[in-house]
Amino acid sequence: MDDVSLRRYHPDDAEAVWDLHVTALRDAGGYDEAFAHRDTDLERVVEAYLGTDGEFLVVEDGGGELVAMGGFQPAEDDGAAVVRRMRVRPDRQREGFGSLVLAELEARAREAGFDRLTLDTSTDMAAAMRFYEAHGYREFDREHVDAADTTLVFYEKLLDG
Repeated sequence: MDDVSLRRYHPDDAEAVWDLHVTALRDAGGYDEAFAHRDTDLERVVEAYLGTDGEFLVVEDGGGELVAMGGFQPAEDDGAAVVRRMRVRPDRQREGFGSLVLAELEARAREAGFDRLTLDTSTDMAAAMRFYEAHGYREFDREHVDAADTTLVFYEKLLDG
Protein backbone atom coordinates (compact mmCIF):
# COMPACT_ATOMS: atom_id res chain seq x y z
CA MET A 1 0.00 0.00 0.00
CA ASP A 2 2.87 2.34 -0.66
CA ASP A 3 2.06 5.66 -2.26
CA VAL A 4 -1.66 5.70 -1.43
CA SER A 5 -3.65 8.70 -0.30
CA LEU A 6 -6.50 8.48 2.21
CA ARG A 7 -8.47 11.71 2.21
CA ARG A 8 -11.85 13.31 2.63
CA TYR A 9 -14.24 13.25 -0.33
CA HIS A 10 -14.16 16.21 -2.70
CA PRO A 11 -16.95 16.99 -5.22
CA ASP A 12 -14.51 16.23 -8.06
CA ASP A 13 -14.65 12.58 -6.85
CA ALA A 14 -18.35 12.19 -7.68
CA GLU A 15 -18.02 10.20 -10.91
CA ALA A 16 -15.25 7.95 -9.59
CA VAL A 17 -17.24 7.28 -6.38
CA TRP A 18 -20.32 6.26 -8.38
CA ASP A 19 -18.24 4.06 -10.70
CA LEU A 20 -16.57 2.33 -7.74
CA HIS A 21 -19.94 1.78 -6.06
CA VAL A 22 -21.47 0.12 -9.12
CA THR A 23 -18.34 -1.88 -10.01
CA ALA A 24 -17.89 -3.28 -6.50
CA LEU A 25 -21.55 -4.20 -6.08
CA ARG A 26 -21.77 -5.82 -9.50
CA ASP A 27 -18.68 -7.88 -8.74
CA ALA A 28 -20.23 -9.05 -5.47
CA GLY A 29 -23.55 -9.81 -7.15
CA GLY A 30 -25.29 -7.10 -5.17
CA TYR A 31 -26.07 -4.41 -7.74
CA ASP A 32 -29.65 -4.27 -8.96
CA GLU A 33 -30.66 -1.41 -11.26
CA ALA A 34 -34.18 -1.60 -9.82
CA PHE A 35 -32.82 -0.46 -6.46
CA ALA A 36 -30.35 2.17 -7.77
CA HIS A 37 -32.80 4.93 -6.83
CA ARG A 38 -31.91 4.17 -3.20
CA ASP A 39 -28.33 5.25 -3.82
CA THR A 40 -29.06 8.98 -4.14
CA ASP A 41 -26.81 9.73 -1.15
CA LEU A 42 -23.87 9.11 -3.50
CA GLU A 43 -25.18 11.83 -5.81
CA ARG A 44 -24.98 14.33 -2.94
CA VAL A 45 -22.14 13.21 -0.69
CA VAL A 46 -21.39 16.70 0.60
CA GLU A 47 -24.97 17.21 1.84
CA ALA A 48 -25.67 13.61 2.88
CA TYR A 49 -22.42 12.97 4.75
CA LEU A 50 -20.19 15.98 5.25
CA GLY A 51 -23.07 18.35 5.93
CA THR A 52 -24.63 16.12 8.61
CA ASP A 53 -21.69 15.68 11.01
CA GLY A 54 -20.75 12.59 9.05
CA GLU A 55 -17.66 11.70 7.06
CA PHE A 56 -16.83 10.27 3.65
CA LEU A 57 -13.33 9.07 2.77
CA VAL A 58 -11.67 7.92 -0.43
CA VAL A 59 -8.38 6.16 -1.11
CA GLU A 60 -6.37 6.85 -4.25
CA ASP A 61 -3.52 4.66 -5.40
CA GLY A 62 -0.22 6.06 -6.62
CA GLY A 63 -1.67 6.58 -10.08
CA GLY A 64 -4.52 8.72 -8.75
CA GLU A 65 -7.18 6.06 -9.24
CA LEU A 66 -9.89 5.73 -6.61
CA VAL A 67 -9.59 2.23 -5.12
CA ALA A 68 -11.65 2.40 -1.91
CA MET A 69 -14.25 4.50 -0.12
CA GLY A 70 -16.59 4.60 2.81
CA GLY A 71 -18.50 6.96 5.03
CA PHE A 72 -20.64 7.35 8.09
CA GLN A 73 -23.72 9.36 8.96
CA PRO A 74 -25.23 10.10 12.37
CA ALA A 75 -27.85 7.49 13.27
CA GLU A 76 -31.28 8.23 14.65
CA ASP A 77 -30.10 6.51 17.85
CA ASP A 78 -28.37 9.02 20.05
CA GLY A 79 -24.62 8.51 20.11
CA ALA A 80 -24.39 6.18 17.13
CA ALA A 81 -23.23 6.63 13.56
CA VAL A 82 -23.95 4.35 10.61
CA VAL A 83 -21.15 3.11 8.35
CA ARG A 84 -22.22 3.24 4.71
CA ARG A 85 -20.88 2.67 1.22
CA MET A 86 -17.74 0.72 2.11
CA ARG A 87 -16.37 -0.29 -1.27
CA VAL A 88 -13.03 -1.55 -2.59
CA ARG A 89 -12.30 -1.98 -6.27
CA PRO A 90 -12.58 -5.73 -6.95
CA ASP A 91 -9.09 -6.13 -8.40
CA ARG A 92 -7.59 -4.34 -5.37
CA GLN A 93 -9.39 -6.26 -2.60
CA ARG A 94 -7.39 -7.96 0.12
CA GLU A 95 -4.67 -5.33 -0.06
CA GLY A 96 -5.73 -3.57 3.16
CA PHE A 97 -7.66 -0.67 1.65
CA GLY A 98 -10.95 -1.59 3.33
CA SER A 99 -9.22 -1.91 6.69
CA LEU A 100 -7.54 1.45 6.16
CA VAL A 101 -10.84 3.20 5.44
CA LEU A 102 -12.71 1.48 8.27
CA ALA A 103 -10.02 2.25 10.86
CA GLU A 104 -10.00 5.93 9.87
CA LEU A 105 -13.80 6.12 9.91
CA GLU A 106 -13.77 4.63 13.42
CA ALA A 107 -11.15 7.14 14.57
CA ARG A 108 -13.04 10.10 13.10
CA ALA A 109 -16.36 8.90 14.54
CA ARG A 110 -14.74 8.60 17.96
CA GLU A 111 -13.25 12.10 17.64
CA ALA A 112 -16.69 13.43 16.63
CA GLY A 113 -18.16 12.06 19.85
CA PHE A 114 -19.95 8.95 18.62
CA ASP A 115 -19.86 6.02 21.04
CA ARG A 116 -20.66 3.26 18.55
CA LEU A 117 -20.90 2.43 14.88
CA THR A 118 -23.62 0.34 13.28
CA LEU A 119 -23.93 -1.00 9.75
CA ASP A 120 -25.77 -3.51 7.68
CA THR A 121 -24.88 -5.88 4.90
CA SER A 122 -26.68 -8.86 3.43
CA THR A 123 -26.18 -12.57 3.77
CA ASP A 124 -25.39 -12.49 0.03
CA MET A 125 -22.19 -10.61 0.95
CA ALA A 126 -20.37 -13.31 2.93
CA ALA A 127 -16.98 -11.65 2.41
CA ALA A 128 -18.32 -8.39 3.86
CA MET A 129 -19.73 -10.24 6.85
CA ARG A 130 -16.34 -11.87 7.51
CA PHE A 131 -14.60 -8.50 7.06
CA TYR A 132 -16.74 -6.70 9.64
CA GLU A 133 -16.60 -9.57 12.11
CA ALA A 134 -12.78 -9.66 11.80
CA HIS A 135 -12.77 -5.93 12.68
CA GLY A 136 -14.72 -6.39 15.91
CA TYR A 137 -18.28 -5.85 14.72
CA ARG A 138 -20.93 -7.97 16.42
CA GLU A 139 -24.18 -9.04 14.79
CA PHE A 140 -27.24 -7.81 16.68
CA ASP A 141 -30.16 -8.40 14.30
CA ARG A 142 -31.34 -9.86 10.99
CA GLU A 143 -34.24 -8.92 8.76
CA HIS A 144 -35.52 -10.65 5.63
CA VAL A 145 -36.29 -8.29 2.73
CA ASP A 146 -38.84 -9.90 0.43
CA ALA A 147 -38.45 -7.33 -2.36
CA ALA A 148 -34.75 -8.14 -2.70
CA ASP A 149 -35.08 -11.79 -1.61
CA THR A 150 -32.19 -11.39 0.83
CA THR A 151 -31.57 -11.10 4.53
CA LEU A 152 -29.96 -8.00 6.00
CA VAL A 153 -27.50 -8.51 8.82
CA PHE A 154 -27.03 -5.65 11.29
CA TYR A 155 -23.73 -5.12 13.10
CA GLU A 156 -22.49 -2.84 15.87
CA LYS A 157 -19.15 -1.90 17.35
CA LEU A 158 -18.59 0.09 20.52
CA LEU A 159 -15.95 2.78 20.18
CA ASP A 160 -13.57 3.06 23.11
CA GLY A 161 -13.25 6.59 24.49
